[in-house]
Amino acid sequence: MHCTVVERELELKLVLSPERSVPVPARLSYRTDDPYAVHISFHINSEQPVDWTFARELLVEGVFRPCGDGDVRVWPTKANGRSVVLMALSSPDGEALLEAPTTLVSAWLERTLRMVPPGSEAEQLGLDDALHQLLAR
Repeated sequence: MHCTVVERELELKLVLSPERSVPVPARLSYRTDDPYAVHISFHINSEQPVDWTFARELLVEGVFRPCGDGDVRVWPTKANGRSVVLMALSSPDGEALLEAPTTLVSAWLERTLRMVPPGSEAEQLGLDDALHQLLAR
């Protein structure tokens, strides 16, 4: 099966406190062979990038309204007069609050949604065909 990848390099901010944040180079990626997920890789003082994977739907919704609970929470806000999306990530290894420019995230998400419209993810995986073949036996 053919896989298409939509990537976007951008600079996130790792929010350390209300007054302090540090720039973090990051890459957003979306793969048509994993149509329900988005992947974010970023470098924080480490050899290996830190990778997070979560539901694309969560990021799409989080651009407009607070959503998510548990390990990944996403919500829109303003920072210095600019629209930003905040992502709170928590794992056994620690927690991070990341800030991304809404315009960049939205434009990238739009590309993923044009490629695989919401509701058509299962077709990308060929689940219907596989199920049909299974039941036809």
